[in-house]
Amino acid sequence: MGIRQMNPTTRSAVFLDRDGVINRSVVKDGRPYPPQSVEELVLLPLVPEALTRLKNAGFLLIGVTNQPDVARGTQKRRVVEDIHTALRSKLPLDDILTCFHDDQDGCLCRKPQAGLLLQAAEQYHIDLSSSFMVGDRWRDIEAGHNAGCRTVLIDYAYAEKPPKIQPHLSVPSLFEAVDWILDQAKFKEMGT
Repeated sequence: MGIRQMNPTTRSAVFLDRDGVINRSVVKDGRPYPPQSVEELVLLPLVPEALTRLKNAGFLLIGVTNQPDVARGTQKRRVVEDIHTALRSKLPLDDILTCFHDDQDGCLCRKPQAGLLLQAAEQYHIDLSSSFMVGDRWRDIEAGHNAGCRTVLIDYAYAEKPPKIQPHLSVPSLFEAVDWILDQAKFKEMGT
């Protein structure tokens, strides 16, 4: 049985950061970095199964990712797009929205800003209050909070500052977050 939507014209979504949630990050000195090519792309264990469960429950699955290396000139936009094509071919993702800016660009799409989530909400008629943001960094948690979503931190204990806003749930993997997300959606549906 799928998740009943709060309004027939809106849907619920699970927003997913890319690196560290869907695919393995390259960790150097305790900090995560994206894969540099499709050949370096490795899905994390049980991600296809987790996404299939969420999709079968009626959620839209939207990737939202910061890829500032394009603005920094250390990565080509085409490589990022090739990685996204590879992910979409392997996973039931509805879309992947990308911020190619760096912090100093002052854009509204770079997490922790909520711009990518707001863009998806408008484009896909998403009810953000019945949606979830899953990420592995504080920027993801803040973006989800700023958009009005419930948040899940995939906690790898990176060597970086902790989130200013605490997540609703902290777990070691996306797969372990799925039961909680589905339970939360049921509670919302029942009005509790």
